[in-house]
Amino acid sequence: MEFAAFIIIILIASILQTSTGFGFSILATPFLLLIFEPAEAIQINLILSLLISLALIAKVRKDVDIGVLKRFIVGSSLGLPVGMAVFLTIDLNSLKLIVSLLVLLLTFMLMLKFRITRNNKRDLFVGGISGSLTTSIGMPGPPILLYFSGTETNKETLRSTTLAFYLFIYSASLIIQVSFAGTNKTVWVSSLWAIPLVAAGLYLGQLLFTKINQQIFRVFTYIILLFTGSYLLLESVGGLP
Repeated sequence: MEFAAFIIIILIASILQTSTGFGFSILATPFLLLIFEPAEAIQINLILSLLISLALIAKVRKDVDIGVLKRFIVGSSLGLPVGMAVFLTIDLNSLKLIVSLLVLLLTFMLMLKFRITRNNKRDLFVGGISGSLTTSIGMPGPPILLYFSGTETNKETLRSTTLAFYLFIYSASLIIQVSFAGTNKTVWVSSLWAIPLVAAGLYLGQLLFTKINQQIFRVFTYIILLFTGSYLLLESVGGLP
């Protein structure tokens, strides 16, 4: 049963990541936590997300916003150690509760047409929040997704810039996680088994991307954010096993 669930989780999350540039960690991590220990789930997520980004970056690099990418990297470099400190010392349920409420609040604001103007300082701040969430709960996506949605970034730039950023953030986070939290055979064997599923998700997700217009893409974004916020909220208050 757990193996079947693992197959479904990885395949769907891979399709989502390939077609949108985000979503693997948002969708996979909560469910992987039902199967694996927290450190294992986070590290499997980091490894597979990194593989997807590596596989896609050559195809999408022409659409990357280099300026935003650089500022995200600088900001996240400061946030990564903060997130690791949170993971090692602070009650994660409290963190998940705060993150869930913020995600839900901001998503509803976006659905009500709230928009923000992008600038360099906000790029750095969002990168920092993303970095801290990567090493603490394995989810760098929500702050970036909220930010890009609020600034009405087109789907090509969103996908490509996010994937390029993930190359850095997932590599750095994996090194930090393994160094401070350790790793084990389960992480690497499970990741190896998942590679064919990721490959299938890459193919199907690329087909889906060509068929999604900007309006449908935005709806996808809201659904994913609402799911993430609701899941983290339920998990933090003990509503999920």
